[in-house]
Formats: sequence, C-alpha cells, structure tokens
Amino acid sequence: MIELNSQHLRHYPNKPKQVYLYGTCLADVLFPDSGIDAIEFLEQQGIDVIFPQGQTCCGQPAYNSGYQQQAKSVALQQIAQFPLDIPIVIISGSCGGMMRHHYPELLKGEPDIEAFCERIFEFTEFLVHVLKIKLTDNGEPEKVAMHTSCAARREMGVHITGASLINQLDNVELVIHKQEKECCGFGGTFAVKHGDISAAMVADKSASLVDADVVRFVSADWGCLMNINGALEYQKQPLRGEHIASYLLARTAGKKAGETDNDS
Repeated sequence: MIELNSQHLRHYPNKPKQVYLYGTCLADVLFPDSGIDAIEFLEQQGIDVIFPQGQTCCGQPAYNSGYQQQAKSVALQQIAQFPLDIPIVIISGSCGGMMRHHYPELLKGEPDIEAFCERIFEFTEFLVHVLKIKLTDNGEPEKVAMHTSCAARREMGVHITGASLINQLDNVELVIHKQEKECCGFGGTFAVKHGDISAAMVADKSASLVDADVVRFVSADWGCLMNINGALEYQKQPLRGEHIASYLLARTAGKKAGETDNDS
C-alpha cells in the first residue's frame, strides 16, 4: 500500500488571518452541524472563515470508480470556488487526500494545480501544524476512542494529528481499541459494490469500539461516522461517534460533548 502522507515533508505556513472551509458533500447535506462547529472553532482562534456556497463533492467517488473525465469536471468546479490564495481547511481526511494527492495527477497540465494542492489542509493537520494549538479541556472526565478512515490515515496522517489533539485534553483518556487501524468498510462505492464484505467489516469495527468501553468515539471523516453509527444503531447499541471538530468545540467550551445550545 502506497503511503502518501507527507506531513513530515511539508512546509507549514504561519497562522493565517483567513481560510476557506471545505465542508464536503456529506457534511454539507447530511451533517451541517459539524461544519458550523468547525467554523466556530476556527473563529475562536481568531481566523476569518469563508464558506463558498457553490462547493459540492471533491470528485472522489467518480475518481475511485474509474470515471476520470467526470471526476476532472467536478474537481475543476471545486477549484473555481476557492480563488483566494489562502489555506483550504477540509473536515474530511479522505477528501483532503483526494484534493492534495490525487488532483495533481487527475488535473495534470491545468494551470497552478500544484499551488492549489499545497493550500489543502485537513482540519486536525491544520490545528496541529499551522495553528500549533494548545487546548484547554473544560469537560468532565471520560474515555473515548478514535476512528481514522483508512484513506485519511494513509494519505493525511490523521491518526497522528487526531491523537495529538485528543491527548491535549486533560480529562480525556484516549483508548486504543483492537480494530483501531482497520477500515470500517464504507469506502464510498465499495459499500455498494461489495455490500456483504462491507457489512462484515463494519460489524468487526463496531464490535471493537463497543468492547473498548468508551462513552463515544471521534473521527475526522463523516463517511466512516455515518457507516459505523448506522451499524451501531442497527445493533441497538448506545455508543455513537462524533466529528472531532464538534468534540473539540464542546470540550473547550465547557459543554458536554454532543450537547447543543438548546440543551443547555
């Protein structure tokens, strides 16, 4: 398996005054609260956040299915949404990997494509390496687990930066579960083409998380969260996963994780 993660080779910029947020299609359509939470969290760090309304999918489903021209068309539409020369922070590691590592090949020959890809930062990567953030934990003591999608782990190193952030929270114990490195079985079109295999994989993943005896798990990918949470709901298990942007916002704001303003 090719290891594309290049965090250790990147030159990280100083803290910017302004960034774009790429919310991804899943978050934008199905889980907008995580995008709003990411914006609020970044704004608390003194950063002006721009959310282009025309953004949609990064093109990964078409690309992974071999539809190169369709993927290229989608990718070019996305690039046009981010004209300013400022960082693009993405709240999905797999989408970040697509835009940072696969756009150069997909869009080879397009003007300034390499420069565009250098502007791509996964959310936890941006917090750790660009903001060099130091978190203050205002939540109650609890145990959590973390899930990193296989693509985000391989291409963007989110298992490193995600754990780094969780470990800054004084009252949180990060539990390493047995299937921590394993794929959840979603993989976008993989779950459709190989339903039985996908179901077996998420069954193993969800069982491992339940066995970890944690109050919740966190992830930086909504595709995986949707898949695992769906399996847990089907199994009638109370455990649920939460996007790391929402979790960090709650912990540092002093709310209980998962609690909204209407609940307080």
